[in-house]
Amino acid sequence: MTGKLLALILLFSAVLAGAGMYYLQVYGFYYDVEPRAGQDVVLLAQGAEESEPIAYSGFQGIDADSSPIRYRACFETNLTPDQMSGFVFVENPEPLTAPGWFDCYDAVALADALKSGRAQAFMGTKNIHYGVDRIIAVTQDGKGFVWHELNNCGEKAYDGTVVGEECPPRPQD
Repeated sequence: MTGKLLALILLFSAVLAGAGMYYLQVYGFYYDVEPRAGQDVVLLAQGAEESEPIAYSGFQGIDADSSPIRYRACFETNLTPDQMSGFVFVENPEPLTAPGWFDCYDAVALADALKSGRAQAFMGTKNIHYGVDRIIAVTQDGKGFVWHELNNCGEKAYDGTVVGEECPPRPQD
């Protein structure tokens, strides 16, 4: 009887721990991003040092303090990718997935749109966090998507490779 009771306690603990980890990964760490007019959707113009805002509406965003690449957002704009030719274009963007409950952001559909040319990706802000860039993608019908992506320095810093002189010094905590 003691063995069965111990097995049930272990099984219950494992199920409880698994459910807790699932909740924390999918729901627990995320929070809604409060819209800040003129600051949420900014693009880096070619040859510029600072990003500049574009006109947008319907902004929805989520973020988490547990990782600099958990930021996701959606918006609408009157601009088309063709009208945004003065901004820095991003080669081979890879939209990161969002939690299933964040309905406006579909990374698979966005990746298909980027590959087919129905959307283009632009640099929003370089090094918004150390080694992380904010990428803005806009479709031909004016839907916009935002995510954070590791840049070359970030990939090296987080996988343990020697960063090198081309990367800025890592900020001290």
